[in-house]
Amino acid sequence: MNTFEHVTVTDGNEAVKLLSERGGAAGETKIIAGGTDLLTLMNASLIAPQRLVNLKAARALRYLRFAEDGALHIGALATLADLERDAGVARRLPILVESVRDAATPQLRAMATVAGNLLQRPRCWYFRGAPHCWLKGGAECFARDGENKYHAIFGASSCVAVHPSDLAPALLALDAELLINGPSGVRTLPLAAFFHEPTNDARIEHTLAPDEVITEIRVPGQPEGANGAYLKMMDRQAWAFALASAAAQLSVEDGVIQQARIVLGGVATVPWRATQAEDALTGQQLTPELARTAAEAALAGAAPLAHNGYKVPLARELVRRAILRAGSVPHP
Repeated sequence: MNTFEHVTVTDGNEAVKLLSERGGAAGETKIIAGGTDLLTLMNASLIAPQRLVNLKAARALRYLRFAEDGALHIGALATLADLERDAGVARRLPILVESVRDAATPQLRAMATVAGNLLQRPRCWYFRGAPHCWLKGGAECFARDGENKYHAIFGASSCVAVHPSDLAPALLALDAELLINGPSGVRTLPLAAFFHEPTNDARIEHTLAPDEVITEIRVPGQPEGANGAYLKMMDRQAWAFALASAAAQLSVEDGVIQQARIVLGGVATVPWRATQAEDALTGQQLTPELARTAAEAALAGAAPLAHNGYKVPLARELVRRAILRAGSVPHP
C-alpha cells in the first residue's frame, strides 16, 4: 500500500470540494467512510489514492427517517446494522432488513455504510488477483473461459464478474433513487440509472463521477398492500456473498397483483431486473402456478458459462419463493 494524505471533513460539500480541487478525474482522491471495500482495493493495489477524504465525521449524513408520504430517507453514512435494527424499517420495508441480515459479519455490518455498499467492486478472483484482466484495463476477461463458478449468467458486458451487493437488488425492487452532491450541486438519480454494465469507455459498474458523493438514498412510499421479500443462497450457512439472490416487491389488491418488481443478484455485473417476470405477474391473481411461470420468465434469457449452470435452477427457485413470500402465499 502506498503512502497517502488523510483529511477529515464534516459534510458532503467539503468532500466534493476536495475531490474536485485536484486529481479527482485520475482517482488520486477517494472518499472513505466504513472502508470495508476501499481498504481491500488498496491492499490489492487496485487503487492507489494520494489522499483519502474521511467522511465519517459528517454525522448529519447518518440517519433513517420516514416522511409523511411514507418515503424512507437513508443518509449515506447509515450502516447496514442501522437498517437491520430499525423497527420502522422492519415493519414497513422488511425486504431491506432481509437483504442486509446476512450481507456480512455483524462487525462488518456495523462499519459498512449504505452508500459504500452500493459502490463496492466485484470479488472476482481475476480482478482482485494478479492478472491484468479486462475490468482492470486489460484485453481479456479471464473468467469467461476460466474459473467461473461464481460468475454471471446474464449481461452483455465484456466482464462476467457479478455485483456483490445484497442491498442493491432490494433497493432497486423498491424503486429507490439517490441524491448525489457534485461540483454543480445536488442531483437526483434513479437507482436503475445509477448501475450500468461496464463498457470499454467506463470499466466500472456505476455512473458516479469521481468528484461526486452520494448523500442520501430515498425509497418512495409503497402502495397499500405492498410487501417484499429477499432470498439468497450462499455457499456457506451465513455471511457470504450470494451465489444467487432474488428480491420481489409486490402490490396486491383483492388477490390481484397491481405492481411487481423482481430483481436478481449474483447473476450479472449489476443487479438484474427481471422485467419479463414482472410482466407475467402484473394484473394476475397470485397463485403458486403463476409464481412458477414468472420464475421461468425471469431466467429465460440466462446464458450460463462452463461452470455456473447451477445458477439457473437456483435463481429460478429463489424467484419463485420470493414471489410467493412477498404475496403472502404459502409455499413448500
